[in-house]
Amino acid sequence: MFSDLLEAGKTAGKYLGQSMRLMVGLPEYDTYVSHMERTHPDQTPMTYEEFFRERQEARYGGKRATCC
Repeated sequence: MFSDLLEAGKTAGKYLGQSMRLMVGLPEYDTYVSHMERTHPDQTPMTYEEFFRERQEARYGGKRATCC
């Protein structure tokens, strides 16, 4: 029972941290890489620098990012 509660706390902390990073504009590179591996295995994922630049451009620039 205690281990279940501990695991639930870890999961909640993970999602809270992810939400906080997204609120201040820090993209989730690991989530992006996992998505690419799962849904686009034939494509090479962007480097972190490319990913960060693309996310900044999508958020603040005039370009619209698309996927899927």
